[in-house]
Amino acid sequence: MSKRPVHEIHYGLIKISVWRNQTKSGERHSVSVVRLYKDGESWRESGRFGRDDLLLVAKALTKRTPGLTTAMKTC
Repeated sequence: MSKRPVHEIHYGLIKISVWRNQTKSGERHSVSVVRLYKDGESWRESGRFGRDDLLLVAKALTKRTPGLTTAMKTC
């Protein structure tokens, strides 16, 4: 079974996931950002962003930062 994110936020077709990692120094969190797209009937994710996606990624991270930092503290 693969590890699941502890929190997810969607901003349009941008998905931000918060991951919990156990280290020797204690618990750490990291964030991943993907773009959702439809391939036929299936939804897929890509870690690559086109020129038109970059502003949306920046807005998603900027507007969702309070929610992300709260999720990282409460996880």
